Amino acid sequence: MQSGWELALVWGLWATLLWHIRRRSRSPPTTTSAYLKMRGGGLWQLGQSITRRLAQADKKAITRRTFASEAELKKTVLYDFHVAHGGKMVPFAGWGMPIQYKDSIMDSTVNCRENGGLFDVSHMCGLSLKGKDCIPFLEKLVVADVAGLAPLTGTLTVFTNEKGGAIDDSVVTKVTDDHIYLVVNAGCRDKDLAHIEEHMKAFKAKGGDVSWHIHDERSLLALQGPLAAPVLQHLTKEDLSKIYFGEFRMLDINGAHCFLTRTGYTGEDGFEISVPSENALDLAKAILEKSEGKIRLTGLGARDSLRLEAGLCLYGNDMEQHITPVEAGLTWAIGKRRRAEGPPARSHSEIQDEKGSNIGEITSGGFSPCLKKNIAMGYVKSGLHKAGSKVKIVVRGKSHTVEDGFDKSVPSENAVDLAKAILEQLRESKAA
Repeated sequence: MQSGWELALVWGLWATLLWHIRRRSRSPPTTTSAYLKMRGGGLWQLGQSITRRLAQADKKAITRRTFASEAELKKTVLYDFHVAHGGKMVPFAGWGMPIQYKDSIMDSTVNCRENGGLFDVSHMCGLSLKGKDCIPFLEKLVVADVAGLAPLTGTLTVFTNEKGGAIDDSVVTKVTDDHIYLVVNAGCRDKDLAHIEEHMKAFKAKGGDVSWHIHDERSLLALQGPLAAPVLQHLTKEDLSKIYFGEFRMLDINGAHCFLTRTGYTGEDGFEISVPSENALDLAKAILEKSEGKIRLTGLGARDSLRLEAGLCLYGNDMEQHITPVEAGLTWAIGKRRRAEGPPARSHSEIQDEKGSNIGEITSGGFSPCLKKNIAMGYVKSGLHKAGSKVKIVVRGKSHTVEDGFDKSVPSENAVDLAKAILEQLRESKAA
């Protein structure tokens, strides 16, 4: 696998060669490969020679770099299946994954658009959150309006840090009001799980009802392209035409209990199939067999080309922890309700009056599962603490108007009265 500048050089050379060759031909053959061979002459040989030299040099470098750690790479249950079908295996996010098969990345990309591609994406991490508070818990971590999703529907979302930067992107599905299914990227698995676990411990310590299960017992296949639905229909009794984009089902496919989401990362129609790992190989074989050779095993190289053509972000390239979802062009992924609410105020957030002058500081803040809105406590200058006062809270460098103002105003020395007032408000909310 070439380094960044080598790949740029190779593709630049091919583009230049192709441009020169096309100028010399009035009736090019139907394929680029045949065209280059027929019309390129010495240019074709030069291009082949340069590519071979770079590949040989890089192969030696890769051998030196990865030999010691190759045995440490994790393998999906389809690893041997990939190798048997000519898969070129490369290290990716700690896994040995196929970057391409016997066909070229270009041919594989086009075939997915015209027919279909089957991707092994079992290196990605699927997990379930359960409990009556799993939705308010997740909304503390992501920007989606998870509560507003209909059961068995999902959406793309982004995990954000305290500064609003993207920790990872994820597809989140609301199975029921007390069950959320989501998938996170392989390269972000460790930090994502640590982030979720840290917040879950704090949430449960305050009485929140949420638990999780990491689906390491399952594999994940992505079936993409125009033939995805008609081919998969042969393997299930469920009417796939009634499952629309973004919808989720638990159903039997090829005799295995699967989680099926109509979604993908290619811009094509298709499905992501979470299947018990012991059934993954049989399912992959069945899909390829039912397609009669039209759907091919497709690697990470074509997957990247397909997502780039579709304008889909890749975490680590187009998104990072210092880039917000808005800056990444993902404002649409922030739920309308969440945008209206604004982010929750945290400790040390600045409190301003309507003119923007500093009048105090937040001491505690977060999302209230009972009130279903952001709440906070803090200190303001004497005389500006009356109920109904309009204030602004500065969060992540932006000021947000607090529409309700101060719900309760109690002198700081009357802490007991303050606690009673808060409890009374919660009782009123539950009664309503």
